[in-house]
Amino acid sequence: MEKFVRLTAKACPLLLANVDTDQILPARFLKLPRSGELGRVLLNDLRRDAHGNEKPTFPLNQPVWRDARILVAGRNFGGGSSREAAVYALYEAGIRCVIAPSFGDIFAQNSVKNGLLTAVLAEADVGELGAAIAADPDLPVTVDLEQQTISRGNRSFAFTIDPVSRNQLLNGSDDVDLTDRYRERIAAFKAADRERRPWAQPVRR
Repeated sequence: MEKFVRLTAKACPLLLANVDTDQILPARFLKLPRSGELGRVLLNDLRRDAHGNEKPTFPLNQPVWRDARILVAGRNFGGGSSREAAVYALYEAGIRCVIAPSFGDIFAQNSVKNGLLTAVLAEADVGELGAAIAADPDLPVTVDLEQQTISRGNRSFAFTIDPVSRNQLLNGSDDVDLTDRYRERIAAFKAADRERRPWAQPVRR
């Protein structure tokens, strides 16, 4: 998994509340392979009209924000189902951090497992940051996970994140990597258990 330590990039304001996983990635696209195709249909039904044409007023469709790597969103971003592919779609579209007042719990868990930072920022601060970005889109935003700060120009905000998730992102460790750190202790436990309970061991034929 790719580490996340510090990112300076263009940010796009999408200050809509309750954008759920079905809006992030509509169910009909779940059959698409994870090879860049999911990023193409990110937020499809919000970004496009009934004929498939892009809505020019939607933030991510505007030229200034097409290459944004940070999304500033409304509360309860990623609520709804446990659709991990919603995280894949964001990541494949180039988004590496979503800043919001709150997130769907399962979405936040899926995000950290895939190297996507979900930074929880006070709602008033999200509103201020989003308005500032809309007023001057070209000024980048810096997200520092070590310091847990979001800065833009001379303005800085402190964000929160679960400590375990923070460490996983800083180290680029997924759940398998975390388990592998205990490889020697697991091996020692298995060896001791074989001595203590030989009758419980599988029989090799």
